[in-house]
Amino acid sequence: MDELDSIFSDDWGDDHRSGLVAVVGRPNVGKSTLINAVLGQKVAIATPKPQTTRQRQLGIHTTAEAQILFIDTPGIHKPRTRLGDYMLSVARHALRDADVVLWIVDLASSPRKTDRQIADAIRLFARHSPVVLALNKCDLVAAESDFGAQRSLFDTPHVVLTSATEPRGLCDLLNCLTPLLPLGPRYFPADQVSEANLRFIAGETVREKIIELTSEELPHTVAVEIMGFEETPDISRIEAVIYVERESQKGIVIGKRGSMIKRIGVAARAELQEMLETKVHLETRVKVLKNWRSNEAFMRRLGYALPKGKAG
Repeated sequence: MDELDSIFSDDWGDDHRSGLVAVVGRPNVGKSTLINAVLGQKVAIATPKPQTTRQRQLGIHTTAEAQILFIDTPGIHKPRTRLGDYMLSVARHALRDADVVLWIVDLASSPRKTDRQIADAIRLFARHSPVVLALNKCDLVAAESDFGAQRSLFDTPHVVLTSATEPRGLCDLLNCLTPLLPLGPRYFPADQVSEANLRFIAGETVREKIIELTSEELPHTVAVEIMGFEETPDISRIEAVIYVERESQKGIVIGKRGSMIKRIGVAARAELQEMLETKVHLETRVKVLKNWRSNEAFMRRLGYALPKGKAG
């Protein structure tokens, strides 16, 4: 049996490993970009703007020896809205569930107060899990640097230099994570890289294009709801509603004479067509829903709410 056959075989050995790896870090350190690079394809939206990831997202990496389930979490930050509370809860729950914690630290900037708070959260919520410290964006710093400030954030023997954009250090990272996982079976088919459904992927793709193409304040105030998703062999018809909190934000998303919403639609449609391998008809509308980030009923409808009794 060659390597490819062994990956797709259901006959794994007694030494096969599998488990959850919680990927944590402060906003904008490159968590989603690094996971996408490891998996070799896009499973999470990634933009240069912070707090892009809102929900727990699972990326699945399978080899003959192991199946690593990466949990991409929102950047740990001080919440200012109910949405922020939810995002922080997602990160905390991921730490509690993790077999291994992968803490991504930005080498291109000095450690901050948030980094020390993350260290405290790991000690509190994942005290029994091994921690791998990934010093990311190593391509942006001098090779002779000792990275002492970043290494001192957490006492762990597992430290790896990585760069998602080069990419560099990805094999080292996988080789570090694999032996730390518990022995266990393969939980997902070998060719599956995500558990997200197509409606979720479509909504996240539209939101990503809004974040990339519009101003700084919009990433935090935009939500996308997929109201219709119809697939046929020849075309996928998708209806998306974009929510913002103020009329001025609606104007930004629509743009002068509809120019911005057209750009958003063209960019999202092109990416979705590549993913779905079919023609896509994408219809978008923009609505104002004041203070939706503090509207628990609406957030629950969008999937931004933990089950009752599990907040924290």
